[in-house]
Amino acid sequence: MNSLDWAVLIGYFGVMIAIGVWSHKRVDNVSDFFTAGGKMPWWLSGISHHMSGYSAVMFTGYAGIAYTYGVTSFVTWSFPIALGIAIGSKLFAPRINRLRSRLHVASPLEYLKNRYNLKTQQALAWSGMLLKIVDVGAKWAAIATLLSVFTGVSLNQGILITGAITAVYCTIGGLWADALTELGQFIIQLIAGIAMFVAVVGKLGPHGGFFGVWDEPALQGHGKPLVGPYGTVFLLAFLFIKLFEYNGGMLNQAQRYMATGSAREATRSARLSAVLWLVWPVVLFFPMWVSPLLVHAQKPDGSDSYGLMTEQLLPHGLLGLVIVGFFSHTMAMCSSDANAIAAVFTRDVAPAFSEKARQWNEHKGLIAARLTTVVFLGLSMAVATQVNSPTFKDIITVVIKWVAGLMGPIAIPMMLGLLRTFRKSGPTAALTSWAAGLLAFWLVNYPINWNVEGGVPLEYQVSIPLAVSLVLYILIGYLKPEDTPERDALIERINTDDDGSTGAAVPAQAEPQDGTVGTQPPGRLS
Repeated sequence: MNSLDWAVLIGYFGVMIAIGVWSHKRVDNVSDFFTAGGKMPWWLSGISHHMSGYSAVMFTGYAGIAYTYGVTSFVTWSFPIALGIAIGSKLFAPRINRLRSRLHVASPLEYLKNRYNLKTQQALAWSGMLLKIVDVGAKWAAIATLLSVFTGVSLNQGILITGAITAVYCTIGGLWADALTELGQFIIQLIAGIAMFVAVVGKLGPHGGFFGVWDEPALQGHGKPLVGPYGTVFLLAFLFIKLFEYNGGMLNQAQRYMATGSAREATRSARLSAVLWLVWPVVLFFPMWVSPLLVHAQKPDGSDSYGLMTEQLLPHGLLGLVIVGFFSHTMAMCSSDANAIAAVFTRDVAPAFSEKARQWNEHKGLIAARLTTVVFLGLSMAVATQVNSPTFKDIITVVIKWVAGLMGPIAIPMMLGLLRTFRKSGPTAALTSWAAGLLAFWLVNYPINWNVEGGVPLEYQVSIPLAVSLVLYILIGYLKPEDTPERDALIERINTDDDGSTGAAVPAQAEPQDGTVGTQPPGRLS
């Protein structure tokens, strides 16, 4: 990097902070902070939904997969995400939007207290928050890894720099700041991604050009869609996982659906995100697929290959823009995660334990939301310093094994609880499936894995916990139905299609400050 690259990077950070300050003026209450008051245009929500699913992990961990195995990085990652979101655009997006427009909640988990009970809500809230801390920690470690390649700063220094900048703009501006910065980041990504694509294609002439490159010995097997540990079982498992995760199971994407004005706009938002996930990653991944022809990775997992290729191929200025793109991905995802977790803590967790929290007015609730955002970012940055330790292993292990493996047991009660089909599955089904799924994750990844020669294949490490939770949730609901008139009425309000432009089918109500839905009195966790 030279002075021009540094100028681009510092200018980007300045713009992000300016957006946060501008967005601050649009945040008057908790609803504005967490769901943009339901006023976000569908196209901005769709771009934000798409961008909040990226991070620098794509340019480190998945770049390593692309360097080693080729196109399977797309087939087993962005393709199942695109398909999962497309399915969810009809199945989940409109229902999640109605949580805000009809039940007047600001957190995706807020409705669970009435759908199941308080203990179920708390179990999902606490486990979801802890998982997100680990997930975002891996994202900080990924961007710090790239930063060290370009600037030579240490891992911890890189984590501190990116975390501090993100904390400023997302804490003061809320979801509006997240969405607007993600729009800017999408434009930066578009320019940087095309520049990298053109630079790489220009280097392929001696290797047979764009179409003949696949005959090169260094790319043997790179054109196969499923290879290595990423086979058919892994693809099917990942499709199921991403169906739940990217439609709200990891909370931050659910907020994008809640932020639109109506269920119909939430559906359009999801469809736009699905199209972007299907098309744009091909442009981003192509340079990674052919990277063995252009660079020799220094790290065993190939996670530094994209960074090395960027340094070699792009002129200064464009190099700075690509580095900004790396930052934009990570900051987009981490800021949206921070906002989602702040919503869960202030709306779902704190009121269950504190009488004062149940009495927060709009001003105090907004202060609590901002403080929670800062605390979450601090904890995730602390976890980031432990990536590559014996506990967490490398970045891609954290993202694929830990996050994908643990997400299912948390997301299944939340997501399937929205649907009429599963109305008989109540608190027993939800808690049992959650607990059994977490237990299955521990058994498969540790005791069983230790006693199987060569270890349990990755596809089973991530799929078995989800399968256990899914089967138990359905089976217990059938054997021990717990539907009640109140729960049925709640589900009907979420599933009715007669939406106006702002969810006007249900009379507007004051947004509850105690974290309850409807008129049920607040409860204390016993």
